[in-house]
Amino acid sequence: MRFRTLGTRADGTPRPQVSTLCLGVLPFGTRVDRAGSFAVLDRFVERGGTFIDTANCYSFWIDGATGSESELMLGSWLAARDARAEVVLSTKVGARPAGPGTWPANAEGLSAQAIRAGVEGSLKRLGTDRVDLLYGHIEDRSVPLEETVDAFGGLARDGVTDLLGISNQLTWRLERSRATARARGVAGYTCVQQRYSYLRPAAGADFGTQEHVTPELLDYARTEPGLTLLAYTPLLSGAYTDPAKPIPPQYDHPGAVAQLAALREVATETGATAGQVVLAWLLGGEHPVLPVIGATTVAQLDESLDAVDLDLTPTQRRHLDEA
Repeated sequence: MRFRTLGTRADGTPRPQVSTLCLGVLPFGTRVDRAGSFAVLDRFVERGGTFIDTANCYSFWIDGATGSESELMLGSWLAARDARAEVVLSTKVGARPAGPGTWPANAEGLSAQAIRAGVEGSLKRLGTDRVDLLYGHIEDRSVPLEETVDAFGGLARDGVTDLLGISNQLTWRLERSRATARARGVAGYTCVQQRYSYLRPAAGADFGTQEHVTPELLDYARTEPGLTLLAYTPLLSGAYTDPAKPIPPQYDHPGAVAQLAALREVATETGATAGQVVLAWLLGGEHPVLPVIGATTVAQLDESLDAVDLDLTPTQRRHLDEA
């Protein structure tokens, strides 16, 4: 395993080191049962993984689920393995359904009250008194930005979280939030987690509440050394390597043909899978991106973890970038 510095702490003390691959546990407790979840988590730690990502709403959209399942399963594993001190733990608040109506209109949002209540619920489910990284999960423009910034800053001040992050937010909102935090003397976001993969989405592609990494965000991140950029769904849920899984429609356009051809060529040259090349491409760029990987089996996890040691040559990177 390789490691990378994550974000910046609110008090300026040394930043935590995390494994360069973060394990996202969205399906644990719903699509992945206890035995399967524990097996993947055990293997991740066995191979040097230290960074685990969840949210207080995973996976409410599955029939019979409430959104508590992923955190409860992770909390059960942390307790069973006495592993809390061994991992860097991140979760998210803001997207959990709260009350009647349809999602996302009924999402809890990012008011001060919702943030505080959200993290209190997460801590109970995870069986801990603090998290290492707390994200705002989705955009909420119904609440003044200052209220959201102050609420997150207060949690950092109180020791509920060491680091703050935001997910699914446009670059101008990210910068405004960070500037607001500086002006108000509170901790601001030092991590941003967006949808990102090798394939470029079609112009105008609609991802709903999800925000995709843009060239503007990449440029912004290059100028902010204390900001860590994380990518979720980097492997497009297995579509790069599993013929039974189609490329998502947002990425299925004429321009993707050349990219997929270049990806296959580099995979052949390296002896790696297409998914491993995607992860290596993210990890080794001019501004490295930290992938949040999903795995429902140990075999899937091992394939992704093997990508950590794959170093693309400048020629291979250029081929991928120019496709």
